[in-house]
Amino acid sequence: MQHQAQHYLDYMKRHAAEFTALRRDLHRHPELGFEEFRTSDLVARCLSEWGYQVERGLGGTGVVGQLRRGSGTRSLGIRADMDALPIEEKTGLDYASSRPGMMHACGHDGHTAMLLGAAKYLAEQGDFSGTLNLIFQPAEEGMGGALRMMEHGLFEKYPCDAVYAMHNMPGAPQGQLVFREGAFMASSDYATVTITGVGGHGAMPHLAADPVVAAASIVMALQTIVSRNTDPQKMAIVTVGAIHAGVANNVIPQSATLEISVRAMDAGVRALLERKLKAIVEAQAASFGVQARIDYRQGYTVLVNAAAETELARAVGRELVGAENIVAQGTPLTGSEDFSFMLEKRPGCYLLIGNGEGDAQGACMVHNPGYDFNDDNLPIGAAYWSSLAETYLQSQV
Repeated sequence: MQHQAQHYLDYMKRHAAEFTALRRDLHRHPELGFEEFRTSDLVARCLSEWGYQVERGLGGTGVVGQLRRGSGTRSLGIRADMDALPIEEKTGLDYASSRPGMMHACGHDGHTAMLLGAAKYLAEQGDFSGTLNLIFQPAEEGMGGALRMMEHGLFEKYPCDAVYAMHNMPGAPQGQLVFREGAFMASSDYATVTITGVGGHGAMPHLAADPVVAAASIVMALQTIVSRNTDPQKMAIVTVGAIHAGVANNVIPQSATLEISVRAMDAGVRALLERKLKAIVEAQAASFGVQARIDYRQGYTVLVNAAAETELARAVGRELVGAENIVAQGTPLTGSEDFSFMLEKRPGCYLLIGNGEGDAQGACMVHNPGYDFNDDNLPIGAAYWSSLAETYLQSQV
């Protein structure tokens, strides 16, 4: 097995320049969610040239490449996300974004390139029996591209016994692989609270119903959901990220608006947060004599890795990079990821690959204008997917 792991790495290192150039081309031409036209063109062209059966346009701009070998009945799905973020790049790199206000600030260019590297190897040398489905997904960044692909028949057209995905992680040593069985990433919900009172002169507050004071009280009261209503051993976050009200210091405005982010690592806690948030807002508003309208929107669900599929993922990682370079049961992350929706439909595993730590290349956190994917991860990530695919589908009948 160790000899085979080195074989994957040697292949990817021989092709490293090719896939580094591809990754940097993607970086130079970022596209936002459901607008990944150039990116999906490139992906589809590569897959077609290598012999995959390719479908374009699934979920809008999604691409699926399918490769069948032998008589095996098992099927595997591996997903990479393709979209960029609406951020102005500040890296100064010679391959920096050529599109104002857009950049690959989360490494999806790298995720796409890693899976394409594996696709090339598996087409040329893949030794497996079964069906491989490579899923290139649009619109992960808050738009639910995974849901869109599934609504358009992803798993009906391309059945998968298991699904896997990988994300880079700044702050972890470059190339380290991090796994976790169970809940790994948080749910992410959103609430907009509009408080309507009675405007008036700042010098005569008794003739008004002040929505600003009510909003301030609501903000403070919301903090008790986590501190007093949630089990201290279970993660919960309620963040008021924006308050909008008024334009002058001597005018009590008619209304105020709060924008709130709500996150949990457990379905029960998630439901509790929604219930308590609504109750507190309504009670606080009534106590101040104002009206509150709550627009509560459920976003991404909790990402939960299945036990057997995660253990297989760990075993592949140990063989590829050594036990000393993996974290078998990593710490849960409070960020969110729409691969969670795929994991609700199929068992699988979402893992991390370290992008760099300290002052090293790749240590800058994602969603930052100074971020860049660490190209040293391209051979490791591509080798990992190649090994996982052959391991999962090897001699299965």
